Amino acid sequence: MIFAPVIRRAAYASAPRSSDLALQRFLMGTLATPARTSTAGVTVARDDKATTLQLDVPGLAREQLQIRIDGNVVQLQSVEGAPRQVQRAWELADAIDAAASTAKLENGVLTLTLVRQVPADKSVQLVVH
Repeated sequence: MIFAPVIRRAAYASAPRSSDLALQRFLMGTLATPARTSTAGVTVARDDKATTLQLDVPGLAREQLQIRIDGNVVQLQSVEGAPRQVQRAWELADAIDAAASTAKLENGVLTLTLVRQVPADKSVQLVVH
């Protein structure tokens, strides 16, 4: 024998429960792949050529910021003696082309445009004798 709960139609007519709404928000946030996300003062935008990070660094000048790129990891930190301390790091899915990437500071907003590195073609053509 199989027992199944009986659900009345009146239960569906009422407003959704908060747990149902929370599950729906979680699934929509997890399954959706937005092109632009914002987390803790950092806005991330991705396209097929580059990833753009925008973050607020009020009170800091260009000379007080250090940005390092190592493979697919970007590290940002403020120098010693800066009015405020910033230390952040991001790991991207693809390697970053440091020569083509740019950093711009305007009105306390740092914009990092990180260009994805195009894989080099290492194939060799052999001559048939």
